[in-house]
Amino acid sequence: MSFTDLFDSGEHRRNLGHFAAIANMATVDGELNAEEIKLLKRFAVKLDIDQDEYVDIVENARRYPINPPNTSEKRLERLHDLFKMIFIDHEIDDHERFLIEKYAIGLGFSAEQSKKLIERSIQIFQGGVDFEDYVYLLNKK
Repeated sequence: MSFTDLFDSGEHRRNLGHFAAIANMATVDGELNAEEIKLLKRFAVKLDIDQDEYVDIVENARRYPINPPNTSEKRLERLHDLFKMIFIDHEIDDHERFLIEKYAIGLGFSAEQSKKLIERSIQIFQGGVDFEDYVYLLNKK
């Protein structure tokens, strides 16, 4: 196995874990609706998840561990993806809030950082912004 195969394999495992977190967030309130399925399929393409992996992950999302990325920007991007799924129905419920806090810590943010990022993200997502604006607004004092 070559060095690049090892990197690709690790990156794919991180993508599987991230997709599982997104799928878990989508299914937390019951059955998937059409908008959630559409967004999950877009994330599957973005994260290079094949059809067999997609089906297994949607059915067994909790079996896949969070594998946090190495950079803070990539961790913020993962958090942004999770918020996109949460706010597909334009609201966040208590269980989604609990899960996003766990995921933020799992991504490598401290409990204090997680709380601040989540509060700020909820404010931002209630207005709906893209990733570049999201990063800018999170870092703005």
